[in-house]
Amino acid sequence: MKAGELAEPYPTVRLDADALEAARLLTEHGRPGLVVVDEADHPVAVLPGSQVLRFLIPDYVQEDPALARVVDEGFVDEVCGALAQRTVKELLPKDRVPLPIAGPDDNLLEVAALMASAHSPLVAVVEGDTKRGPILGAITLSALLGRLLPRRITDPS
Repeated sequence: MKAGELAEPYPTVRLDADALEAARLLTEHGRPGLVVVDEADHPVAVLPGSQVLRFLIPDYVQEDPALARVVDEGFVDEVCGALAQRTVKELLPKDRVPLPIAGPDDNLLEVAALMASAHSPLVAVVEGDTKRGPILGAITLSALLGRLLPRRITDPS
């Protein structure tokens, strides 16, 4: 099986997209992150949901989670409002690891090697052999393992 056959549609968002809309997209699709694409639909990063949370939760609450008990709901609304004034690009971690990218003809072992070397649960699959094309979809760790692992372990006894 080739990467292009295993790739599934995956939610994407542009760098200049509204951060609040990106957060809503995360929840609508039930994904742990979004693939961030440039103006040519080429994948450039992953926006993890955890990074959205890091932006929403003030540093002092992250450092001392017990402080969250004294914050009222109005404060939460205020923080979410601040998200609407940001772009996806502003939320991306500064020290992020590049998103692993596969071509449609890469085999599953090549995809697994990309995933393992990048410590990423996701590999983007793009059109063309140059790996600079627009995104076709993504392969998640669970989908890849589902193909690589035997379906059933038989008892040799």
